[in-house]
Amino acid sequence: MRSLLYIVILLVVTGCCFSSTQPRVLDEAQRLMQSDPSAALAKLNGVDVSEFKDSATMARWALLYSEALVVNRLSVPTDTIINIAIDYYGHHNITDDFQKASRLKALIHTSDNADALSTALYLQKEKEFFLYKERVKREQFMFISLVILFFAASIIIWMRKRIKIQSLQNDTLIAEASGLKNQIVASHGDICRLETKLHGFLDNRFALIDSLCQTYYESQGTKNERKAIVEKVKCEIESMRTDSFERMKQVVNDCRDDLLIKVSDLYPDIKPEEYRLLVYLASGLSTRTICLLLEESVDVVYKRKSRLKAKLRDSVMPSCPEIMTVF
Repeated sequence: MRSLLYIVILLVVTGCCFSSTQPRVLDEAQRLMQSDPSAALAKLNGVDVSEFKDSATMARWALLYSEALVVNRLSVPTDTIINIAIDYYGHHNITDDFQKASRLKALIHTSDNADALSTALYLQKEKEFFLYKERVKREQFMFISLVILFFAASIIIWMRKRIKIQSLQNDTLIAEASGLKNQIVASHGDICRLETKLHGFLDNRFALIDSLCQTYYESQGTKNERKAIVEKVKCEIESMRTDSFERMKQVVNDCRDDLLIKVSDLYPDIKPEEYRLLVYLASGLSTRTICLLLEESVDVVYKRKSRLKAKLRDSVMPSCPEIMTVF
């Protein structure tokens, strides 16, 4: 791509350097037109028309050449050269030069019996003009090809960069997804261990409470028997509330990467009742179970849970984002 750009620049610079010599010859011929028309015509005949770089220079040369022929009273076999100037200036709406070329065309004599040397030189210039037209077509084709090649190469490079960037983005997303998957797997493992430990720790106690409750609701005994069952259930719940709390804290810290310890360090002003609620939530207990252990209604527990969540979001979550998984 860079080499192609260098080639285009080199061609442009070379063309500019070469074309800069042509206007000087035409200027000299124009100065000599009145004082020495023969010398002016000789200079114009000495120019290789096929090497002109633009149609403006070609039109100017054709106009000067035709003027030199008229001043030197020379006949020409065709009017091809003066038509070059007429076509160019008429197409570009250059009125003064167009009118001058039209007057010259009317003054030029076309004859098959013209001077042999001037006729040969004229025909040579016609041939050079046709060679110029063919070269311009080739250059236009090459220029269009280079432009197409340049844009095609640019599009290819752009597409390759886009593909590379997309590939890097895909790799990044895959890495993030892999990391997230690992975190989920680790979190799931922690929760499974927590559930296993808590269930093992609480199964017997809950089984007893459940059995007593079942007996209470299904029993057909006396009121005293039912009262005894209720007292037994209350006793077991109280035992779980007081004796099992420290064990639950230990299980949560073991299975949740010392979550409660982090909360205590980041939020030392947490109230005891808030801390107890956090332990029950981190243990995965249901809202009704927490209501039973805290001796509060469901509505009260939900409100306390919301307030605790708001406090931890402000004080703990920036350093310990996993605290939100408790809720």
